[in-house]
Amino acid sequence: MQQSAGSEEYISIGDLAKTIGLTTRTLRYYEEMGIMSTPRRLEGGIRAYTPKEVRKLKFILKLKELGLTIKEMQELDAAYASAKQTDKIIPRLVEMLDYHINNLDDKITKLASLRKEIVSYRHRMIERFQVNAQ
Repeated sequence: MQQSAGSEEYISIGDLAKTIGLTTRTLRYYEEMGIMSTPRRLEGGIRAYTPKEVRKLKFILKLKELGLTIKEMQELDAAYASAKQTDKIIPRLVEMLDYHINNLDDKITKLASLRKEIVSYRHRMIERFQVNAQ
């Protein structure tokens, strides 16, 4: 449920977790790891996320989807906190993404080779079964 405190809107940790499709534990973990800042607390200690924090969380999830590790996200966050200049962060992000692209390409090559071996083995088993069945 979105609420407002003064002029600022926020969403509770439970509602954010449901909306994004994460657990509240994951959100707290991102906070513990320093890739999400500590959100403000409301009565009862409820974490309250602003729209800006929600955008950052969505960015983190996109980085995770792209294959970046928590350590890499911490590095980007530290660079952003110190520089706040995308012209310094974007080249590093591109470098990280290139690294992950290369890893994916290697995995795809290995999986394609494995697939060929499995298909070949399958054909040999079918042939052997057909010969034995006659």
